[in-house]
Amino acid sequence: LTPQSVNMFGGFKVQGKDFDTAKAIVEDALLLESLGVFAIVLECVPEKLSELITKKLSIPTIGIGSGSVTDGQVLVINDILGLQSGVAPKFVKRYADVAEVVENGIKSYIDEVTSGTFPAKEHTFSIDENIVSKIEKSISEIKLGF
Repeated sequence: LTPQSVNMFGGFKVQGKDFDTAKAIVEDALLLESLGVFAIVLECVPEKLSELITKKLSIPTIGIGSGSVTDGQVLVINDILGLQSGVAPKFVKRYADVAEVVENGIKSYIDEVTSGTFPAKEHTFSIDENIVSKIEKSISEIKLGF
């Protein structure tokens, strides 16, 4: 399961639950190892199948929604921090809920830009007025090659 293909599968659905798809996943993992990959990510695979694959391979397996039996674990940072509201896949554990904090920060930014209070003097750079005067005088001499 990959984010690019999640819609082809009809959402975040467990992969490899029947004999044919489970066998195909094992065969693909063995083929990838034989071709020289250094690790394999198992996403949304039943834990027992992940365990079988992890034991069969000599390269590390990284699990996301595939149980605790893989060599390592990964979660998407947006899921860990709760950056999106709404339903998350079953395998996601949110360790924080910062969506509201992010939304409030963005709203504050938009409000300040719209009202003209940002950027303020402390957020801008200065230039010597003599340089500005010289630039203004030289602008009339600039020939655009159009």
